[in-house]
Amino acid sequence: MEKTQNSGGIGGVPIQRLVVVGQGYVGLPVAIRAVAAGYDVVGYDLDKDKISGLAAGASHIEDITDAELQMALDSGRYLPTESESDLAGFDIAVISVPTPLRDGAPDISYIESAAETVARFMRGGALVILESTTYPGTTEEVVLPLLETHSGLTAGTDFGLGYSPERIDPGNKVWDFASTPKVVSGIDDASTQRVAAFFGDLVAEVVLTKGTREAELTKLLENTFRHVNIALVNELAIHAKGLGIDIWDVIRAADTKPFGFMPFYPGPGVGGHCLPVDPSYLSWQFERRLGTVSRFVKIANDINNNMPAYVARRLQAGLNDRMKPVKGSKVLVLGLAYKRGTGDARETPATELIRELLAMRADVRAHDPYVQHYELDDEITRVDLTVDQVEQADAIVLVTDHLGVDYDMVISHGDYIFDTRKLLDGDNVESL
Repeated sequence: MEKTQNSGGIGGVPIQRLVVVGQGYVGLPVAIRAVAAGYDVVGYDLDKDKISGLAAGASHIEDITDAELQMALDSGRYLPTESESDLAGFDIAVISVPTPLRDGAPDISYIESAAETVARFMRGGALVILESTTYPGTTEEVVLPLLETHSGLTAGTDFGLGYSPERIDPGNKVWDFASTPKVVSGIDDASTQRVAAFFGDLVAEVVLTKGTREAELTKLLENTFRHVNIALVNELAIHAKGLGIDIWDVIRAADTKPFGFMPFYPGPGVGGHCLPVDPSYLSWQFERRLGTVSRFVKIANDINNNMPAYVARRLQAGLNDRMKPVKGSKVLVLGLAYKRGTGDARETPATELIRELLAMRADVRAHDPYVQHYELDDEITRVDLTVDQVEQADAIVLVTDHLGVDYDMVISHGDYIFDTRKLLDGDNVESL
């Protein structure tokens, strides 16, 4: 795998007109960074509310501030739009659309739709880059023929095509889009160099792979690695509890080994778009193409998917010890986002935990200063974190360890606290 530093442009002549299809957690940072690098950027998305908000200078993700968005708008080189006609005349198109799972299988319909749309406006010499997480082979087996069919052009001859997996970590203040190395690839050497040159204008370092399949699998490897290791420590946490062993102390001690160990920590489950989804893409492709099942992924999915139910059972046991049933108890959930410092609640383990508690007939309240809109808002009560709310709660469960929360007050006034993140300490605190 070869590494290259910032190229400073394509042949010394920056390509000016860029289309970014999808203005979410992945596409918006690309668009805003490209504006700063001197590109004319069209941010295309079918979500009318999202586009209206962006046009008004209101960012919907933490990684792009309203001030950064407004600077891009004021430059006159960023156009958020839902109109296909604004895609005309592009030099580069980056496809950054969702790739959810449907009944355990990858749903690449958004990729297919985006490729067809881009193709209708493609001209000779254009470059198309897929960024969406997907299974190995998507770029060449799905996107390439769609681009050729709907444009009448030939890949590798009339236009370039590549794949560069996103590495966005919402809320990460150290490794942002520009500072995180970018893996790049192409269907041929010329395409690879063009993709590398483009992202070389936006990030500090690009990393070349042999082909698009290697780049596609790189993304899945990165997240499957985390998924499997989190599952391992989650399973150990469950068994350690049964043996009366403090798993957190075990991890702390093991982490002193200066070689051959990397710490992972137990939690209420995994969330976000990547960890609950990407390993299943890998497993699905193995089964489809090779007829074999990824046993590691299957086991990891089973363990991590069942952690919210395990937390609910632990909470139930804790209430039982205090002579209280879950039914009718007021349970205050702290944190709805899948990780600290972000309002991203995609695939958050809080959702399954809350569903378990609701099925037990608990009165669920929740507090999260970051999450604005939540899928279970109609079934739970959203509250401010006040002394009254803490004192009224029969149980408090810390799901997301957001910073800036008055945890001292929670410990001082809470009766029973179940901490899934090992953040709190007190006689009234039980850790996962």
